[in-house]
Amino acid sequence: MKKRLTSQQEFEIMKLVLDKFLWLGFIIMGFGMYQMYSVNIPTGLMWIVSGAILLILFMILIVKEYEMVK
Repeated sequence: MKKRLTSQQEFEIMKLVLDKFLWLGFIIMGFGMYQMYSVNIPTGLMWIVSGAILLILFMILIVKEYEMVK
């Protein structure tokens, strides 16, 4: 028989997992800043925009999950 998680336990696990993805988004944006400084501005800007899109996608995921738990 499988154990069921409470909503609080499920939310804590979700925070642990999504924290890693948020770090990934900020690392991509930091790499974009490095690219803007070392290579050229359009390449770095592309990396920054892709990091921002990743963060927005995860924000939407968090909001949807929170709405379902609540």
